[in-house]
Amino acid sequence: MNSSAVHRLRLVSAPEGISFVLLLICTALKYTTSFNAVPVLGPVHGTLFILYVVFWQQARLAQKWDAKRSRLLFVLSVVPFGGIYVERTLAQEERGELEPAVA
Repeated sequence: MNSSAVHRLRLVSAPEGISFVLLLICTALKYTTSFNAVPVLGPVHGTLFILYVVFWQQARLAQKWDAKRSRLLFVLSVVPFGGIYVERTLAQEERGELEPAVA
């Protein structure tokens, strides 16, 4: 697998996953303490999520992923730490440690 779209998806997936977890933590802290980082972290996570979706769509089309793989990679974007799993899986595929999943 040597697609720049997949590489871009890989680069944005881990930061998106981490920002999601941080946003969940900050939301809990907002309601339990006086600390409120949600107005800062919310737009950061939103931007990373939009980039993830755009790069996911580009990678899906470039690699001709089947519906099952496409759905899995999308669902992982809304699961805590899912983006980190996506990054590691795509990195292993780029290095040739895993067989790329194609249709």
